[in-house]
Amino acid sequence: MSASPATAAAMARQWFEVDVRSVLPAIKMPVLVMAQAANVVFPVQHTRYLAEHIAGAKYIEFPGADLLYFAGGADQVLVAIEEFVTGLRPLPSPDRFLGTVLFVDVAASTQLAAEIGDSRFRELIEGFHQLVQRQLERYQGRLVDTAGDGALTLFDSPARAIACAEAVRDGVRALGLAVRAGVHTGEMEHSPSGEIRGIAVHTGARVAALAGPGEILVSRTIRDLVAGAPIRLESRGVHQLKGVPGSWEVFAVAS
Repeated sequence: MSASPATAAAMARQWFEVDVRSVLPAIKMPVLVMAQAANVVFPVQHTRYLAEHIAGAKYIEFPGADLLYFAGGADQVLVAIEEFVTGLRPLPSPDRFLGTVLFVDVAASTQLAAEIGDSRFRELIEGFHQLVQRQLERYQGRLVDTAGDGALTLFDSPARAIACAEAVRDGVRALGLAVRAGVHTGEMEHSPSGEIRGIAVHTGARVAALAGPGEILVSRTIRDLVAGAPIRLESRGVHQLKGVPGSWEVFAVAS
């Protein structure tokens, strides 16, 4: 519809008037022929004929009616091409991964802001975030998101996440602050914008919400994963975590 009349006429001649049947037997290289089963412009009889008259050609028929492969079902076409070229069917890229989330935020932040004023409170929060970033570099964590007086961070080791939480807890005392933290390990996924999401993230947030000032709480999953490590944990009972199925035993990291 966007072509000029001359271009449209040339395309029509190329599509409907060029006859290559006589040269098909001369093709000696590997050939992949693909078709949409319900294509009304080029019925499958045409593509089947191509495959039958090219020696050793591989023929694949996909459901659908699109003339152009990229108009719908492009993924299945690209998988077929990769398998044809490499000889191996590509493995699906895993969307999910196993990670440890650490939530840490400033305890009683609203009350503190009211007592010292917005300007001084903002300075303290900036100092808090700088401290978190330094400890993330030290313990090989990654800052995922900050929300006001809190931070969501990601680790590949539960023990390092706990050590980072302890370092942040101890470090903010010099700022006159107290933090609470929650740690959980589970499967999660990356969003297109680079955020992490999944029930494991929500679980970590709910565990952190149970913590008091200066307290680091972990899920039973963490307790099981760090068994044998020099980390002392004390049970804080079984809880129902809002929005998270099941009952969860929570443990506090002992000083």
